[in-house]
Amino acid sequence: MGELILVRHGETAWSLSGQHTSYTDLPMTENGERQARSLAPLLRERRVGLTFISPMTRARVTAELAGLGPLRVRADMHEWDYGGYEGISTEEIRRGRPDWDLWTDGTVPGPAGHPGESPAQVAERADRVLAEALEALHPAGDDVVLVAHAHFLRVLTARYLGLSPAAGSLFQLATGTLSSLGRERDRPVITAWNLMLPESVLSATSAGNKDAA
Repeated sequence: MGELILVRHGETAWSLSGQHTSYTDLPMTENGERQARSLAPLLRERRVGLTFISPMTRARVTAELAGLGPLRVRADMHEWDYGGYEGISTEEIRRGRPDWDLWTDGTVPGPAGHPGESPAQVAERADRVLAEALEALHPAGDDVVLVAHAHFLRVLTARYLGLSPAAGSLFQLATGTLSSLGRERDRPVITAWNLMLPESVLSATSAGNKDAA
């Protein structure tokens, strides 16, 4: 049976500064695009059956630069709706709420259409995505790739492992990385986490391509 391959989109200006980014459709930085391209060698040897992506541009471009396709957009894969905390860092939030924790407290209402989400609400979306992805794994045996966002993928990982959504706090997830979820003796497990090519390998590959040209 195949595995679920989780890809977090490449770096954006707000992921770099630590600002919460959900419904703001920011482009990736140049480094973020480079991170996305570096995923291609990690995916090349995998047999990918389906690729589901978040509706945000940073997820779509990451998937395209990583060589994935065709792409199926899933609205449920958008990032945790941060509501009134959109664009604000954890440090800034804690100036007014010293004990605030996203994983237990959720968010506050934001502008129209963005009321914010609780951990349970994010988990409901993650459960729906998991059900569809796991169903796709069963008959074909191919991998299913999910290209999305840090907090959403962390909640999805917790739910896959049978844990509460708050357990996603245990799974730090960097930009432009690949992780995978599989099974061991019929138990759900993490088979890889935060994979990326080292800078030395990327530099050597770039130099080799220039020489070949």
